[in-house]
Amino acid sequence: MSRTLYQLDGCPYCEKVADRLDELGVDYETIWVEALHSERNEVKEVSGQRAVPVLVDEDHGVTMAESDRILEFVERSYA
Repeated sequence: MSRTLYQLDGCPYCEKVADRLDELGVDYETIWVEALHSERNEVKEVSGQRAVPVLVDEDHGVTMAESDRILEFVERSYA
């Protein structure tokens, strides 16, 4: 899949991004991350930091964190 969303179960920022992707019918894979920041090595490998959400969009060649920034990108790219 060309889009991957790294998220934490129960994270309202992650849910906000996932909900908007779903509303727009954008296909993506979810990778659920560990609750402890210190155990989010996979997120760090792709984004350079351990916070979530992180969206990797291979079609557009972007990897980004921060829910508001991701939502702006999603609106520009998919709405």
